[in-house]
Amino acid sequence: MVNFTVDEIREIMDKKLNIRNMSVIAHVDHGKSTLTDSLVSKAGIIAGSKAGETRFTDTRKDEQERCITIKSTAISLFYNLNEDDKQYIKQDHHKDCGFLINLIDSPGHVDFSSEVTAALRVTDGALVVVDCVSGVCVQTETVLRQAIAERIKPVVLMNKMDLALLTLQLDKDTLYHTFQKIIEDVNVIVNTYGESDGPMGDIEVDPRNGTVGFGSGLHGWAFTLKDFAKIYAAKLKIEPAKLIKKMWGNQFYNNKTKKWDKEEAEDNVRGFIFFVLNPIYQIFDACMKKATNEDALALVEKLNIKLTADDKQLVEKPLLKTIMRKWLPAGDAMLQMIVIHLPSPVTAQKYRCEMLYEGPIDDDAAMSMKNCDPEGELLMYISKMVPTNDKGRFYAFGRVFGGTVSTGQKVKIMGPNYDPEKSSKTDCYEKSIQRTVLMMGRYVEAIEDVPCGNICGLVGVDSYIVKTGTISTFSKAHNMKVMKFSVSPVVRVAVDCKNPSDLPKLVEGLKRLAKSDPMVQCSTEESGEHIIAGAGELHLEICLKDLEEDHACIPLKKSDPVVSYRETVSEESSQTCLSKSANKHNRLFVKAAPLPEGLAQAIDDGDITPRQEFKSRAKVLAEEYNMDVGEARKIWAFGPEGTGPNFLMDCTKAVQYLNEIKDSCVAGFNWATKEGVMCEENMRSVRFNIQDVTLHTDAIHRGGGQIIPTARRVFYASFLTAAPKILEPVYLVEIMVPDAAMGGVFSTLNRRRGVVFENNPVGNTPQTLVKAHLPVNESFGFTGDLRSQTQGKAFPQCVFDHWQILPGDPINDPTSKPYVVVSSARKRKGLKEGVPLLENFLDKM
Repeated sequence: MVNFTVDEIREIMDKKLNIRNMSVIAHVDHGKSTLTDSLVSKAGIIAGSKAGETRFTDTRKDEQERCITIKSTAISLFYNLNEDDKQYIKQDHHKDCGFLINLIDSPGHVDFSSEVTAALRVTDGALVVVDCVSGVCVQTETVLRQAIAERIKPVVLMNKMDLALLTLQLDKDTLYHTFQKIIEDVNVIVNTYGESDGPMGDIEVDPRNGTVGFGSGLHGWAFTLKDFAKIYAAKLKIEPAKLIKKMWGNQFYNNKTKKWDKEEAEDNVRGFIFFVLNPIYQIFDACMKKATNEDALALVEKLNIKLTADDKQLVEKPLLKTIMRKWLPAGDAMLQMIVIHLPSPVTAQKYRCEMLYEGPIDDDAAMSMKNCDPEGELLMYISKMVPTNDKGRFYAFGRVFGGTVSTGQKVKIMGPNYDPEKSSKTDCYEKSIQRTVLMMGRYVEAIEDVPCGNICGLVGVDSYIVKTGTISTFSKAHNMKVMKFSVSPVVRVAVDCKNPSDLPKLVEGLKRLAKSDPMVQCSTEESGEHIIAGAGELHLEICLKDLEEDHACIPLKKSDPVVSYRETVSEESSQTCLSKSANKHNRLFVKAAPLPEGLAQAIDDGDITPRQEFKSRAKVLAEEYNMDVGEARKIWAFGPEGTGPNFLMDCTKAVQYLNEIKDSCVAGFNWATKEGVMCEENMRSVRFNIQDVTLHTDAIHRGGGQIIPTARRVFYASFLTAAPKILEPVYLVEIMVPDAAMGGVFSTLNRRRGVVFENNPVGNTPQTLVKAHLPVNESFGFTGDLRSQTQGKAFPQCVFDHWQILPGDPINDPTSKPYVVVSSARKRKGLKEGVPLLENFLDKM
C-alpha cells in the first residue's frame, strides 16, 4: 500500500531543507534499476518481496524485455528517518517531519548517456552503484566525471555482494581488499575531476563517514557501517560514532583481550572482517551449506529477526534472501545514506548557481535560485521532454531552481539559442503553463503548484521547447547553461517511408523523435534524405523503433548505418591562395594550417571558448599550444556555428576597411567549415590565416554579396593546398572476457582495425579487462561477431573517444581507404563525382 498521498508530498515540498534530489548512476548491468526497486518498495509502491525482480523504473516494454534501462525515470518518495539517526545529518533540516526524495533512475549503457546528463542536471546528489566484482568500469568513470562537473555530490553503493559470496566464494580478506581498491578508484576519479578546496567541500567517499554502503540489490539487502555500529555499541559499551571509525582500515580487534590494535598480529582480526563480514558469512554458510535450516533459524533467534511460519519452511537461497532482507533491508540503508549525506536544494543551489546560470550572478533570477526562494522570480530548467499517452504531446520535465511554478502562470520560455543581449528575440516566447504534474514512474499525478527545489513536469509548453530550455518570470532572465554530453552522435542512418503518401507523417514523426531524446539529431540533407544521427548502434536501433511504432506510425525504409567523418589538413598551405570577388574589385589572400595538437579537443571540452576574454585566452594558447600571442589575440571566429574546433585568424598588417568585411568573412568561414570541400562534412582542427586583403574604396562594392562567396572559395582553395585528410571517429572499447576466450577477442579486433592498448586481470577473478581503440566504421555488428568468436563470454562496451586521421590520400589515390570514403559520401549526398579541382577556386594574380 502506498504510504503517502499527493497532498502529503505537496505539503513537504515547501520544507525545502527536507528535500533530496538524487540520481542513480552506474556502468551498464551494475544493478541500478534492481536497487531502485528496494527504494520504491520502502514507499509502499511495490511489495518488498518483489523488489529486485520488478524493475519498476523500467517503464517501457522493450526495457523489460532487454533488461536494460533506456530512458531515465523519475519517482518521488516519502521517507521518515528515525529520530536517533537525525543526529548524523550535518546540514539544517526540519526536525518534525519526514523527507521527500525525488529519485531518477538513469541508464548505464553508454549509448544512452545523454539521459544521464539530463538526470544529473536536475539533481544535487548521486548514488553511484559499483559492481563489487567488476569494479570501476569505463562508464562508471564517465558518469562520475559528469556528476562532479555538474557539482553533484556522490555516495557509493557496492552492489552484487551475493555474487562475490555465492558464485565466486571470495574469502573475507580478499573481499575487504576488493572493496578497498574500488573505493580508492572512485576517490582517484573524484580527486582528478573535482576541486579539492571547492565550494562543495570534501566529496571523497569513505565507509567511516557513511558515504559507502555494501549490499545486494537482487536479494534486497544492504548496510552501512553505521548499521553494524548500532548493533554492537551497547555490547561493547562504545558510542556508535567511535565504533564506526574502527570498522574500516587498519584497525584490528583481539577477541581474547577485547582490545583494539593498529598492527596485524596472531589473534588480531581486522575490525571490518570481525564485526561485519563474519556474521554475514555465518548466515550464508548456515543457509547454503547445511542440509537443514535449523542452524540458520538458530542464528535468526540470536539476531532477533522475526520470521513468519511460511518463512521458516524455506531452505537455501529463498531462506537466505528472506533472512538478509529482514535483517538488513536495502531500502533503509540507502535512504539513510541519501538523507544524511546528500545535500538539500538549499545547500546545493548556493554552490551550483554560479556554474549553471549564464547571466549576472546578482540579478533577481540568480538570487532567487541561490537562496532557493519560493517567493522569488521563477527560474526553471527543462532537461528533457517525456512523451505522454496523448499521441504527439510531451511533458516538459525539469527542476524548479527559484520561485514557484503553478498552473495557469504566464512565463517566458527561452530556448538554447536565445540571447538576451540581441534586440531580435529569437527562440523566446511568452505563454501560460496549462498544468503542472508530479512524475511518478509510469504514472503522473496532477498538482496545483511546485515550489523551488523540486522536480516536476509541465503540460502545454512542448510546442515551444525542442529538447531543453529555461522558463522564467523575470523579464531580463538569462539562460541556464546548455548541457554538455559525454558522447557525440557519430552514427547516422537515412530513413524514408515505404509509401510516398506517408511523407508528412514521417516529417512530423522525426520532429517528435528529436523532442523525445536529448541526444538524437534529425536533419534533412539537400538531396532530400532524412538523416537520424545517434551515439551508437543500439541508440539508433531504439530511435528507429520509436519512430516507426510511436512517433510516425508508418512502415519505414532504412539505409545501412553511416559514420560521420571530419575533414582536416595535415600541413600549412604550399602557397598563398587568392580569390577575387565577382566584380573583380576585392581580393582575399589566405593560407590554411592545422591547429596545434590537442587544441581541437580543448575546444570540444569547453576549455577554450569564443566567449573567453581574448587576452587571457591568447595567453593560454601561447603557453600551452605555442601559438603566436599577437595572432592568438586576433581570432575572428570559431566555426562551424561559432563554437566549432576551427579558427579564422586575422594575420594582416595595416589593411584599410578590414573591419567592415569581418562579418562577411566569418559568414563565409562558417559556411566553408560546416560543408567541407571534399564531401560536405564538417571541418575540424583547421586554422585559416587571412594574410592580406585588397578592398574597393567604395563601401557599396564590398558588401556581403561580393565578399561571402569569395571568402568561401578562398578557404576551399587554401584547404586543398594544405594536404587535406579525412578524420574518422574512434571508439574506446572495454571488453570483459574470461582468460580462456582471449584469442577470440584479439582475432575479432584485428579483423576490424582495432588496436589493443591495455589488458589487465580483474581483481581475483578469472576475468580480464581488455581496452582497445576501434574505428566506429568497423563497429557495426562488432558485438555479435565478438560473441560468436568467444561463445558469448565477452561483454563489450563502446564509448566515443577521439578523432584520428585515416591514413592515405583522399583526393589522388583511388586505392586508399579515405578516397573510397569521400567517393561514397559524395555519391550518397548526390554530389558530382570526384573532389572539385583547385583551379575551380583560385584566381590568377
